[in-house]
Amino acid sequence: MDPDPVISIRPLLAVAVAGLAAIAILLLNNRDRVRDLVSPLAAVVLFAIVVSMAPTVLAGGTIELRLFEILPGIAFAFRVDALGMVFATVSSLLWIVAAIYSIGYMRHLHEHAQTRFFACFAASLAAAVGGAFAANLFTLVIFYEMLSLVTYPLVYHHEDEEAWRGSRKYLVYLMGASKSALLAALALTYQISGSLDFRAGGLLAGVDASAPLLTVVYFCYLFGFAKAAVMPMHAWLPAAMVAPTPVSALLHAVAVVKMGVFCVLRVVFHVFGTGLMGSLHLGIATAYLASFTILMASVYALTRDDLKARLAYSTVSQLSYIVLGAVLLSPAAMVGGIIHIAAHAFSKITLFFCAGSIYCASGKRNISDMAGIGRRLPWTMGAFFVGSLSMIGVPPTAGFVSKWYLTLGSMQAGDVAFLIVLLVSSVLNAAYFLPVSYLAFFRAEAEESPATIREIPMMTIPLVATAILSVSMGIFPNYFLALAEGVIR
Repeated sequence: MDPDPVISIRPLLAVAVAGLAAIAILLLNNRDRVRDLVSPLAAVVLFAIVVSMAPTVLAGGTIELRLFEILPGIAFAFRVDALGMVFATVSSLLWIVAAIYSIGYMRHLHEHAQTRFFACFAASLAAAVGGAFAANLFTLVIFYEMLSLVTYPLVYHHEDEEAWRGSRKYLVYLMGASKSALLAALALTYQISGSLDFRAGGLLAGVDASAPLLTVVYFCYLFGFAKAAVMPMHAWLPAAMVAPTPVSALLHAVAVVKMGVFCVLRVVFHVFGTGLMGSLHLGIATAYLASFTILMASVYALTRDDLKARLAYSTVSQLSYIVLGAVLLSPAAMVGGIIHIAAHAFSKITLFFCAGSIYCASGKRNISDMAGIGRRLPWTMGAFFVGSLSMIGVPPTAGFVSKWYLTLGSMQAGDVAFLIVLLVSSVLNAAYFLPVSYLAFFRAEAEESPATIREIPMMTIPLVATAILSVSMGIFPNYFLALAEGVIR
């Protein structure tokens, strides 16, 4: 029998810390040095609050806080459980290193509108943590939409024509999808069940509704949560690469895309439930769609010379690993999908940090121009190599742990097609990541390359730290494994 929930204000405090940090940054607009300290300090406080709730969740308990009710069955409320702790731990921890890295990046390039940048960055973490701790679909969607709005100025940061095109596509996909498919799914869910609360075993399990209607509701959620970037709802993600590199790291590792796949996992585990997913054959249908996304996005990545674009398509592919693991509905696959949230986050933020460090140090964006740069930027390119190994799934990195469980899960599911997808995608990962490191370390540098290329400490330290995190999770995955097992228990 599950223990009674603990009533605590800590989930609200976690959201408030990041929200108040955004306000403080705006108020300190004319005091640059003090303003820049706000984000790292708030990130440390936020992480401390999040981990203070971990013992209760690891023991099988939950932490709840109900603020107010809108309609019968619809309340604004927080609930901290194992799945929410995975997302909140990753986002709060990576905000610490991302805050430090962002200061170095923005100062080095003398970027404009830094106050707006740091304020929106903090607000996005408030939205991400709020979504992680949402007790129901109503609260989750509020924070989901908030995240779309506060990250829009970050994508449009450079305020040029390219930024306008990218940010427009970003908003159309994320807000357009939610305003149509997502709201339809919410209305139908409430009509069918009379509630929007997440429930173990599934909110819709056992409801009196036809299979076609439930299938429509499910796919409205899948495509409505467009941040998950399941094809064809993926085009916004490469377009958003016009943003500064710290924003790309935020989009791809810390908050935005992780919010998307987190929402899909909530729907699979706590709205439909694994039993209903299996009986309606929604799991197998989604698994084939996720597999298509994994392979096609990897092929697209192979064709991109721009490093950030290659990383963007890699993210589209890797996100569908998480979805695939959840919808295979076998215990090992579900564990693999859940912990890949953390494995991908630690590794992909390392790769984007490296891309930003390369650009700040040398002005290079294209992989074909990076011959020999590893001799000038050994720490950066060494960290890039570690992040690449994790994306491929080489031990002892975090990516190996999640892919190991995904592989076991595909065999448990009894469908060899998904095992082949995982193996082929890992080969494709190697094909588009390893040549970057080979070019950087083993090819001769161009003669016209500037002599001033060197590491930037305030950017190098965070990227080395995230590379270490990626290896550390591969060696000590117990925390995330325990949380993942708590989700499927």
